[in-house]
Amino acid sequence: MSHYETNLNKNKANFVPLTPLSFLQRAKDIYPTYEALIYEDRKYTWTQVYNRCVKFASALEKIGIKKGDTVSFLSFNTPEIFEAHYSVPMTGAVLNTINIRLDAKTIAYILNHSDAKVLVVDRQLHKEVKKALKSIENKITIIDIVDKYADKSKTEKIGDLEYETFLKTGDDTYEWKMPDDEWQAISLSYTSGTTGNPKGVVYHHRGSYLMSTGSAAAWNMPNRLNFLTVVPMFHCNGWGYPWTVPMLNGRTICLRNIDIKKIFELIDKYNITHFGGAPIVLNMITGASESERKKLKHKVSVLTAGAPPPSIIFKKMEALGFDVMHVYGLTETYGHVTQCAWNDNWNNLDEEKKNEIKARQGVRYPNTEGVTIMDPITMKEVPRDGKTIGEIMIRANVVMKGYFKDKNSTDKAMRGGWFHTGDLAVMHEDGYVKIQDRSKDIIISGGENISSIEIENTLSKHPSVSIAAVVAKPDEKWGEVPCAFIETVKDKKVTEKELISFCKETLAGFKVPKKVEFCELPKTSTGKIQKFELRKKAKDLN
Repeated sequence: MSHYETNLNKNKANFVPLTPLSFLQRAKDIYPTYEALIYEDRKYTWTQVYNRCVKFASALEKIGIKKGDTVSFLSFNTPEIFEAHYSVPMTGAVLNTINIRLDAKTIAYILNHSDAKVLVVDRQLHKEVKKALKSIENKITIIDIVDKYADKSKTEKIGDLEYETFLKTGDDTYEWKMPDDEWQAISLSYTSGTTGNPKGVVYHHRGSYLMSTGSAAAWNMPNRLNFLTVVPMFHCNGWGYPWTVPMLNGRTICLRNIDIKKIFELIDKYNITHFGGAPIVLNMITGASESERKKLKHKVSVLTAGAPPPSIIFKKMEALGFDVMHVYGLTETYGHVTQCAWNDNWNNLDEEKKNEIKARQGVRYPNTEGVTIMDPITMKEVPRDGKTIGEIMIRANVVMKGYFKDKNSTDKAMRGGWFHTGDLAVMHEDGYVKIQDRSKDIIISGGENISSIEIENTLSKHPSVSIAAVVAKPDEKWGEVPCAFIETVKDKKVTEKELISFCKETLAGFKVPKKVEFCELPKTSTGKIQKFELRKKAKDLN
């Protein structure tokens, strides 16, 4: 045995389990009177946020919540769900944030599958929640969030307890629980479940800590930043930023609903420096009317992730004063784990080439040990030629513990010692990843693999196209062919024939859409296009 191993053991002095809970405690100790959390007319200092979290944790424990229990939240981006990222794990329990746009059946499935003991829910969501509760198998305590900024015409009492009143039953002196082990579960997030029941993705304290620190480094986030919560905090724990921002003594400004005019107003009022958003949000920002916009007084840093953005969006955002970085990740990886890190030698490239590079998914985050493209059958890396398609594989401490109560899916997703993303991509010579499609979205026409993303990028360059989504349409001769669904820019009409001709200018003939349909695209709450819905529509088109 090496001398470096002899009598040199872990102990309480030299080994403390990593947890993002320590970030809030540090912020309270060092910056007690600094503004920490802002929502409309509600403003809290770090001392106040900390005390609220401790009291809520205490109140939970008084009703029997303990280590390993699940506490669910159905909430808009308000202070309550921010606080939950600390208060719930302070008891040793696991935070389950639920997508607010889900139907009653799916909400009921999640509450049952997660064995939720408590549901904290905004009263505006009463309609689907009350239906869901009729199917709940286990006893569950309901705590209502009463928000005066909710849509009053849609609010209704759900449970017998109310958040602020319940919080007051907690003790100021409550001693919250550090995790015994950094591998201990901290949160449970459910996938979209578009092809069946959603899967429960389990995060641990270690991964959440490393996600927070890695994000700060990758995005060059400074201390005292002003962060706007555009990304829902129910989505991958808000990409981890409820933990990252307190680490940096940043202010979190809550945005209840996506409102483009409000985004510009808050940027101006609170000197917003950072926010994240799906490409659909960026598209809404660039498409905003003059009456909705405010001229930016400073550069605003933006992360975009979700559906791969068309390259034109970077040009439009830059023109407005936003500095956009493209990132990539999944629910199973705590959010983003790759970034399109910029190299200075690209500054001299023409604008179109620069925007094409910005649309790549890029290279691994500092907290990510391995990102590569492999043949999923042979588990061998594909050539770095920017052409050979393989599957994105990830290896990191920010890969989930696994799927809750689903060993078979966990083993399948992590076979060969890598997490299999299901995303098809190429690797460029410089090591930068570029997604071609989800494995289920690739179009195979006459034996040729066609990337729907390539066609969408082309269509998005047309001045009349706001958003484009391309799926496979069954075809007797070719098996399947590309079919495009388009949302147009207001007051900029375009015909199917014109868009097909536009595509023919740059795309190979077999990649040109054979059908173009104009409609409002179905989207998830995080702005992803629901392609499974479009595939159903495509089957019925002539």
